[in-house]
Amino acid sequence: MSAEPKAACQVRPLTLRDLPQVLVIERAAHEFPWSEGIFRDCLRVGYRCFVATDMADRVLGYSLLSIAAGEAHVLNLCVDLQTRRQGVASYLLNNMIREARQGNAESILLEVRPSNKGAIALYYGEGFERTGVRRRYYPAAQGREDAFLLSKILI
Repeated sequence: MSAEPKAACQVRPLTLRDLPQVLVIERAAHEFPWSEGIFRDCLRVGYRCFVATDMADRVLGYSLLSIAAGEAHVLNLCVDLQTRRQGVASYLLNNMIREARQGNAESILLEVRPSNKGAIALYYGEGFERTGVRRRYYPAAQGREDAFLLSKILI
């Protein structure tokens, strides 16, 4: 399913200059968004961080990936609310899969809220499988929400 996105975009490394746009998207998309400090820490430690931008360099979405000990972990993948359902998330996810392979990861994993049906469909469509549940993983309006653990073998 690695088709080109319907929205004209390119993927490039995320920089500190992108953080204001990234934070607007993050805060609009999540009830419990990441802080600017978390994004800065991810850049500082060298995680593989990317943005999808339009031709005017407006951030459409972003992704953050860590690779260690033969395993890649999708830390965050988010697309601007007005740009969703145009293939940008798939484009970013496939970029992360390529990065994981280039980093010699044997598998790639992620957590996703069971309530996030669109993301689950995206991941299943890209060959991820549910391998577990992390109980009470995410903060939620009414306490905590479980996370589905999804993974994809890369070798």
